[in-house]
Amino acid sequence: MRAKPRVKICCITSVEEARLAIACGASAVGLVSAMPSGPGVIGEDLITEIAATIPPPIATFLLTSKQDAPSIIAQQRRCRVNTIQLCDSVPPACYAELHAVLPGIALVQVIHVGGQESVDDAVSVSSHVDALLLDSGNQKLAVKELGGTGRRHDWRISRAICEAVSIPVFLAGGLNPDNVSEAIREVRPFGLDICSGVRTDGRLDETKLKNFFAAIEHHQFA
Repeated sequence: MRAKPRVKICCITSVEEARLAIACGASAVGLVSAMPSGPGVIGEDLITEIAATIPPPIATFLLTSKQDAPSIIAQQRRCRVNTIQLCDSVPPACYAELHAVLPGIALVQVIHVGGQESVDDAVSVSSHVDALLLDSGNQKLAVKELGGTGRRHDWRISRAICEAVSIPVFLAGGLNPDNVSEAIREVRPFGLDICSGVRTDGRLDETKLKNFFAAIEHHQFA
């Protein structure tokens, strides 16, 4: 029987939201640093404050739009998170430098799923990182979308990525309590990442959050 997917609640904006997410069953929380667009951005001082309250083994994901190793390293050292989510592409050498300078800090590369080329992109970076996260952004726009769009992408491509790589894959993009069971069945991801689908007027909604976890619990794993 397949294991239940891990759940990351993203766009956490306060210690209280982090506590609520964890109380409901989150295995990870996402803390969004400066982005060209999208919801949930908070200052690094607040990210550091929230991260310091998160008990192990909960993962603290720093979402970064930075694309060079020195800037990412400095940001991690300021924020003291245990996981870096690379929301934009980085040069291949960046991964090696991050691993060398930040041992024990997990690297998660976001793949913004478009066409079949996304499968090749995922495979090419999978040997450099600890996990992938499949989202519905668009890096080609004048103002980049690097996540938080609330849009669902083609889950058939996401399933192909899960089958093509040997590392954990998180699924993001348009998830909510009503479609999460379908997402698990269609994609079979290691983890799920949700932001807007459990929020009301931008705030974490306890009822939606509990409904999301209940839908996972009621899913028939085979």
